[in-house]
Amino acid sequence: MLRPLALALTLAAPALAEDVDLELVLLADASGSIDMAEIRFQRQGYAEAITDSAVLAAIANTAYGRIAVTYVEWASAGEEDVVVPWTIIATPEDAAAFAAALIPPPRMAFGRNAIGSALLKGKELIETNEIEGWRKVIDFSGDSANSWGGPPVAEARAEVLAAGITINGLPILCRSCNGPAQGDLERLYRERIIGGPGAFVVVAETDAGFAEAVRRKLILEISGRMPQTEMARAE
Repeated sequence: MLRPLALALTLAAPALAEDVDLELVLLADASGSIDMAEIRFQRQGYAEAITDSAVLAAIANTAYGRIAVTYVEWASAGEEDVVVPWTIIATPEDAAAFAAALIPPPRMAFGRNAIGSALLKGKELIETNEIEGWRKVIDFSGDSANSWGGPPVAEARAEVLAAGITINGLPILCRSCNGPAQGDLERLYRERIIGGPGAFVVVAETDAGFAEAVRRKLILEISGRMPQTEMARAE
């Protein structure tokens, strides 16, 4: 029989030291170009995607039947806020709990883009989470490829890739407008940000297509499949 102290320690231990198929950091843009309405819009899009039946089916079909996910909003250097900490998702209930935790927290990240700092924060979270995943992925989203502070993007990217972490990209071309805000953003993401085995870009071109772009990207990342083309576009 366990002694009281041993029993307490057993019950208090977080269920993190376990194997999963994928460790996934969702890095969402919270820089100065993103207002509070857009913060809520992004969170809602991810909440809808993570609870989607096709995403849950992709999780169930992995080798372990579970993945680990954390949601982080990034802005200026040092302004990376963990909105939802590492969560093991294996069931619809797990996904629903993650989605519910994603919506209420206040915005905590502010300032101009520091992409290199954000990428290194993703690396730190993967390396210190006491979870062991077959695959390790940073899912980076934003509406710009410019960086105004923190470590240079190229150096941070190289450090992340050297650690065996893949970076995928979700460039957000347009919100509430009739055409792309920055037509070459997807090309810049391919050239400057993504990298690693199977890295790819999924483009969100409109408000209406944002949640679908997130959903498709999650399915590809969870299943370990690459899109049929170099750039998968969700309209």
